[in-house]
Amino acid sequence: MRFDLTTLNLVLAIAETRSITGGAEHEHLALAAASKRLSDLEARLGVALFERRARGVDPTEAGRALVRHIRSLNASLHALESEVVEFSRGIKGHLRIAANAGAIAECLPADLAAFSQAHPGIRISLEDLTSAEVQAAVASGRADIGIFVPPQHESRLSCRAYRAGRLAVLVPRDHPLARNERVRFDQLLDFDIVGLHLGAAVHEQMRERAQALGRTLNVRVQVRGFDAIAQLVEAGLGVAVLPAVVAQRFARIFAVQPLALDEDWAERAYLLAVRTQEVLPAVVQRFVEALIPADPAAPPDPPAAAAAARQSHPRKR
Repeated sequence: MRFDLTTLNLVLAIAETRSITGGAEHEHLALAAASKRLSDLEARLGVALFERRARGVDPTEAGRALVRHIRSLNASLHALESEVVEFSRGIKGHLRIAANAGAIAECLPADLAAFSQAHPGIRISLEDLTSAEVQAAVASGRADIGIFVPPQHESRLSCRAYRAGRLAVLVPRDHPLARNERVRFDQLLDFDIVGLHLGAAVHEQMRERAQALGRTLNVRVQVRGFDAIAQLVEAGLGVAVLPAVVAQRFARIFAVQPLALDEDWAERAYLLAVRTQEVLPAVVQRFVEALIPADPAAPPDPPAAAAAARQSHPRKR
């Protein structure tokens, strides 16, 4: 079954204006022509797309499903047009990357800079998402590459171990815990927590660990961005858990003290994900090979990959 874009955009306009007349005007069609296009489409699909009411129309369940796909199609067409036009400007490809905050702050910038220097004709877009959102973006095709921390929720992804990281604790310099070099997680639960927004991997991990200990995670403030966390910790609003590299960096800027987090789960692995497919697009393949070079001498299941796999796919008991 073939669809024409004019009719699909008419359906979208009708849904947004809640009016066949409004949709026709939006798409510069005569009302009679718009009505015929809509009735012909409904006849071909064998289902009503809108419920006609006295004050306009409302999409049916089928209509809402079609509208959702039309929006996705329009976004893809816009991306296609933009990418093709870029070739006339000397751009040789567009790489869309989604990564969690930890990867962006801890390890990704240097790799992106090196890749951009080696491939100046490839434009890179980077989006900051939670680990769950990263996986959804790659699985749906909204991103070409995803970098996140386990667990892996999306079965449509092919993942490789990218980098290893470690979590640390950040406290004000005059905090009672600041005298320690290492602290356990349960010690933090006696204090207010400054953390990332809901859904962030670190926040979810802390919440789960607190529940396992039968304790409550006293989250006082949640923000987007590690720099905001550091400033709030400096102001005495609580303590925080964040990547160790980032904590050390902020210790040189703010009146805060980084401490080692004495927990096994403080070690974590970043995974690089692409959508599972037989042949990767050339620009995606180049990026994967740049970040994770193939090493014939390496063992088939390196420790980092094994650890990531255990976190992503825990054994059933």
